[in-house]
Amino acid sequence: MGVVTDPIADMLTRIRNANTAYHDWVDIPLSRVRVAIAKILKSEGFIREYEIVERHPQGVLRVQLKYGAARRRVITGLRRISRPGLRVYKSCAEIPRVLGGLGLVLISTPQGILSGREARRQGSGGEVLAYVW
Repeated sequence: MGVVTDPIADMLTRIRNANTAYHDWVDIPLSRVRVAIAKILKSEGFIREYEIVERHPQGVLRVQLKYGAARRRVITGLRRISRPGLRVYKSCAEIPRVLGGLGLVLISTPQGILSGREARRQGSGGEVLAYVW
């Protein structure tokens, strides 16, 4: 595989594709940003679990997808907002709500990657990475 210019979009696409195909888990190349995103997705209830699998030369982040009753998808949509060609920044007061608060906004702040709810609580704005619903 070639060089990925947008690793966050690559992660979201891998999760979206695995979720569409009803896979139980998906492997993603390891990075600190991807682990931070997986941690938020787990805490907000969008994925079942994640683990770091050490392989050389780069580790692998294994994400276990979550399904409801009768294999109903928990993640119905993922959308990358800020991308390398068009960065999107919002202040604390401007952080959007996804589906009236039912979805999740991922924000890259000076305190690290946070959910929109947590960024609002801390009074911190930043780059809007993605929406998850």
